[in-house]
Amino acid sequence: MRAAVHTASNQPMRIEELADPTPKAGEVAIDVRSCGACHSDLHVLKGELPFPAPAVLGHEVAGVISEVGPGVTGLAVGDPVVTSFIMPCGQCAQCAAGNEEICLDFFQFNRAKGRLYDDETRLFRPDGDPVWMYSQGGLAERCVTPATSVYKVPGGVELADVSSVGCSTMTAYGALRHAADLRVGDTVAVVAAGGVGSALIQLAAVFGASMIIAVDISDEKLAGARELGATHVVNSAEVDAPAAIRELTGGRGVDVAFEALGAVPTFNVARDSVVEGGQVVVVGIAARGTTGEFDLATIARRKLQIKGSYGAKPRRDMPVLLDLVARGLLRPQDAISRRYTFDQVQEAYDALNRGEIIGRAVVDIS
Repeated sequence: MRAAVHTASNQPMRIEELADPTPKAGEVAIDVRSCGACHSDLHVLKGELPFPAPAVLGHEVAGVISEVGPGVTGLAVGDPVVTSFIMPCGQCAQCAAGNEEICLDFFQFNRAKGRLYDDETRLFRPDGDPVWMYSQGGLAERCVTPATSVYKVPGGVELADVSSVGCSTMTAYGALRHAADLRVGDTVAVVAAGGVGSALIQLAAVFGASMIIAVDISDEKLAGARELGATHVVNSAEVDAPAAIRELTGGRGVDVAFEALGAVPTFNVARDSVVEGGQVVVVGIAARGTTGEFDLATIARRKLQIKGSYGAKPRRDMPVLLDLVARGLLRPQDAISRRYTFDQVQEAYDALNRGEIIGRAVVDIS
């Protein structure tokens, strides 16, 4: 099969021929149709997140099951599916406690070493040299992943529209539903209107937020945010964003501010924009070593809540999201602004790095 292989930090991916991966027990193989281009991949490409190389990145997969490993039930060859970037092992202490978004094996084996849960990769060059996997390694014509991360796409939903559900949409849902427990009528600010920010805006509207304030430095992205459901927009390159948010909310600030980029300036905006007793939810993945500041006395006096959110609970939440898509209440395709062919995969990430992508870019593999 053809795969986009990451070989070294700040070097372009290159298309290589790899051996077709084969599923083991509890796994399936998927013929990939499309894969979203995510900032987390970009962090790896730039060396900002440690990860072994060579590796195949890509974790927003839509495709068709082509092979089913031993012990898999409920999935069959020919099923159209999407994957979640979190691949819960279903066995560790966190999964048993219902916290599969922080599955211990996922971080120990996949995020640390690029392997699945037998401590081996499924990807190899023709000479037998291993190639590591970032999640399922979806920037390839075929990928293998645990069945716990695979979900059938409902009838009438186009595969080309839903690859991002497994990462940006699921990440947004986890932040809204589990971290913030957003309620009807709450006011929110979404700081950074990129892929995850766009999904936060869409889902905040579904959740019944009364005011959704999008913050970004790009007027083009803010215009896109309005189309996705933002009630107000603030360009933080032109105005004092926290002050503008307080003015829009009658001086009180928002109930929840979501930081959706993983950077100090966006964290500072979120931190300074919430009402007393409000929540600052950090969703964006920052480069290792990035630190934000908070005055401890302010946290106590204003009873502020600082929370982290990493994805959602795939086995509970992915069916909910796909049902919302099937019923037309959630349209992830509206956030897709660019599509690239597989041969243009590096162009997609270069554009993402330049800040040119509004919402989400998708690489069409086949």
